[in-house]
Amino acid sequence: MKPVPYAAPDFILTDENGNSHSLGSFAGQWLVLYFYPKDDTPGCTTEACSLRDARDELTELGAQVVGVSKDEASAHEKFKTKYNLNFTLLSDPEGTVIDAYGAWGKKMFGKEGILRKTFIIDPEGQVVKAYGRVTPLGHGNQVIAELKRLQGAS
Repeated sequence: MKPVPYAAPDFILTDENGNSHSLGSFAGQWLVLYFYPKDDTPGCTTEACSLRDARDELTELGAQVVGVSKDEASAHEKFKTKYNLNFTLLSDPEGTVIDAYGAWGKKMFGKEGILRKTFIIDPEGQVVKAYGRVTPLGHGNQVIAELKRLQGAS
């Protein structure tokens, strides 16, 4: 992974409702951008629920949470409803943004796919923290602690 800080790659992707979002949509605020393999699978559900449970505190810290996978909007909508997810999920069916963030690569047993990665992007659009190979359980609390540390340093 690149050493931080560095300029976050720009993107334009659609959410579960068909609305477009870009990196610029979040200018002036903190962004927790996380990449995950697939909606409604055990690890991805654990990670999403951890971030869901952390969202109120993240919002108090001025951060938005956004998840990205290759899943279609209809799958995102079902996933959000089933687990009461309170943040935006973006579809990247071509994998261009996933690739731009280095979230595509070799997984277990040599297969390629989406790697579970999270990026904290500051209000100026700089990646200031990158998590590789995220452990889903407790990830929301991990992000809260890091965001508090980053904000205390700035």
